[in-house]
Order: sequence, then C-alpha cells, then structure tokens
Amino acid sequence: MNSRTALALALAGALAAPAVPAQTCNPAIRPSAPDSRYVVNAAQGTVLDKQTGLTWKRCVEGRSGADCGAGSVNYLNWSGALSQAAASAFAGHKDWRLPNSKELESLVEVACYDPAINATVFPNNPADWVWASSPDANGEVYAWGVNFYDGASNAFGGRSYSHAVRLVRGGQ
Repeated sequence: MNSRTALALALAGALAAPAVPAQTCNPAIRPSAPDSRYVVNAAQGTVLDKQTGLTWKRCVEGRSGADCGAGSVNYLNWSGALSQAAASAFAGHKDWRLPNSKELESLVEVACYDPAINATVFPNNPADWVWASSPDANGEVYAWGVNFYDGASNAFGGRSYSHAVRLVRGGQ
C-alpha cells in the first residue's frame, strides 16, 4: 500500500467516526468531582460516590457499554422518567430511583462544561438537561433538573418536556 492510499484510508476512517465534542475544563479551578471521589464498577456499570454514599448508574438511560457510547439517550417527560426509574432492575437491583435535585447537583463538575460532569467517571454524558425527582413548590407543572452543559439547576415549567434520565440508588 502506498502512502497516498494509507492517507486516504486514514482520512476516510476519521470522517466516518462520529465527532465527540471535547469537554472544556479550566485548570485554574479546583475540580469539585475528581476521579478519587468515585469507585467505578465497570463490570456492573455503576459508580459509587464516596462523598455522598450514593450509587449511580454510569450511563444515562438508553446508553450502554463500557464507555456509555452504545445506544441513544432516552429523552422522557417527568412522569415517564419516574416510571422508568421505578421499573428498573439494572445490575440486579430493584431500588433505582430518580435522584432529587441536590443529589443530581452533586455530580456537577464546576471546573468543566460541555459537559459539566466528570467525563472519565461518567463518559459520553449528554451536555443536556437531566430530570430530578424534585417537584417545584410553585406548582404541579414544574419539576427540577440539572443542565449538564454548564451545571445550571432549575425548575422547568413543563413536566411534559423530554429530558435525559440518570438513575441512582441509596441515600434519602
């Protein structure tokens, strides 16, 4: 194979591979969620947060694999997210649930954005809104979530909106 053919094949492979946006982190900001805070159980697809004692599903709902790169994100409305959590028997456990807003906020990595989460521990996390189980006190149409693009937390005026789902067990 000549060098032109090798270069053409390499370029074709690079173009065929899906582009994964690079997370941006500020080295001047001390990480809030360093690798040392977590214990990854790759065989089960779970992560233990030593700081909170919570066990997280490593991939958001709909994604799987060691790098959470297989499948596509399940975007569900709030009641669908609560139902999916209640029905989950992932890794042989039936006590999965939607995290409350404070639990979900605990995953935010303040030194990074796009996504604002530890991307080594939680790979291929969408830089998007993720539902929390917390309803908002201002009305029955609002519920909380976290935007993992920048780490913002907010109550949405539409439980019918579709957002990503990450499951947790333990705590509360």
